[in-house]
Amino acid sequence: MEKKGRGIMEAKSSSVTAQQNREIIVTRLFDAPRELVFRAWTDPQHLIHWWAPKGCTTPFCKVDLRPGGKFHYCIRLDDGRDIWGIGIYREIAAPERIVYSDSFADAEGHPVPPTHYGMSAGHPHESLVTVVFAELEGKTRVTLHHSIPEPVEEREATEQGWSQMLDRLVDHLMRVSANAALSPKRR
Repeated sequence: MEKKGRGIMEAKSSSVTAQQNREIIVTRLFDAPRELVFRAWTDPQHLIHWWAPKGCTTPFCKVDLRPGGKFHYCIRLDDGRDIWGIGIYREIAAPERIVYSDSFADAEGHPVPPTHYGMSAGHPHESLVTVVFAELEGKTRVTLHHSIPEPVEEREATEQGWSQMLDRLVDHLMRVSANAALSPKRR
């Protein structure tokens, strides 16, 4: 399914979301080089522009991109509430793969139970996210695996959140490409 009206950076979803027993899988094709898409996932200056669902913002993002390093962020909801999260990088294979644990956190980066933010008691305290970046003739196929079990009440909202965030990534990559095209070339 191709998304129309998104300009040069159209994203194709070969499988919008495929639910398996223990994980959400999302695949998108971005009309952007793999190095740029990887950088958009790992550089706070990029992440603050797209790392939140539609209507939300990312007022804080810090990345220590190394195995054992932390990815600490805040998503501000449209009602003004802040949801903090922390990831611990398990694997970094630039620009091909990122694997990190994902947990809710407080503003200092200490893990908190999901119930702290009103999630169900069955929501996992930690999940695993794997993002694979495949180069395809100047484009990038991103395949994301997020280990959220089917019985978790918030699973559908998590899928929707990823879809909205990836839509925002399309928009961000379009802006970055447009700005690069307008910038004077270095000699």
